[in-house]
Amino acid sequence: MERAPGKPEPAPPCSALKTDTKSKERLGSLQWKVGAMVCGKRMQEQRAARKRQPMDSTSVGGGLQEPEAPEVMFELLWAGLELNVMGQLHIQDEELASTHPGHRLRLLLQHNVPSDLEGAKQRLQQFQDLRKGPPLSPWDFENLLLTGLSCVYRLHKASEAEERGRWAQVFALLAQETLWDLCKGFCPHDQPPSLGPWALILDPFP
Repeated sequence: MERAPGKPEPAPPCSALKTDTKSKERLGSLQWKVGAMVCGKRMQEQRAARKRQPMDSTSVGGGLQEPEAPEVMFELLWAGLELNVMGQLHIQDEELASTHPGHRLRLLLQHNVPSDLEGAKQRLQQFQDLRKGPPLSPWDFENLLLTGLSCVYRLHKASEAEERGRWAQVFALLAQETLWDLCKGFCPHDQPPSLGPWALILDPFP
C-alpha cells in the first residue's frame, strides 16, 4: 500500500519500547534472531502446516479463520498498534483496520491475546508446557507472537518500574519460546541459539 508523499514510514512496533542503551542493544539483537528465523522458516512452511489442527483447547482457533499469510500480518503490524483507554490494542492505520485481515487481527487482539500480566503468565506457561511436543500449529504460533508483541506495548505503558520489569520478563520468556519452536527440526539438538545478555532477566517469577 502506497503512502502519501512526504509521510514518514511508521516505526516497527517494537520501537515503541523506550529503554536505555544496553536494553536497546539486547532488544535489537533478539529482534534480528527472531525475525530472521520467522521469515526463514514460517514463510516456507506455514501454508503446509495449516492443515494441522490446533493442539489443544488453549489454541487460538475460536472460530476465526486460518492465520493470515506472513506478508499480510507483517503489513498490519508494521503500520503500528496502540493501546486505547480501555487497555485494548488496535491498528493505528484506519484503512488497514477496515480490511478483512485488519478486522480479524482486531478480534484476535481483543479476545485471544491476554491483556493483563497474570493472563500473559498463564499463556506463557501453556506454551512452556508444549515445548517438548511437535512444532506449534499456525494458530498457536501466531498467538505466541501476538502475546509477546502485546507485552511490549503494555511494558511501555506501565507506570511503575516493577511492573515494567515483570512485563519485560514475560516478553523475554515468550521470545525464548518462539526460538525453541522455530528450532524444532532445524537446530542441533532442537535447542535455540543463546539469548546472550537477555538470559540475565530470565529468572523464575517470584
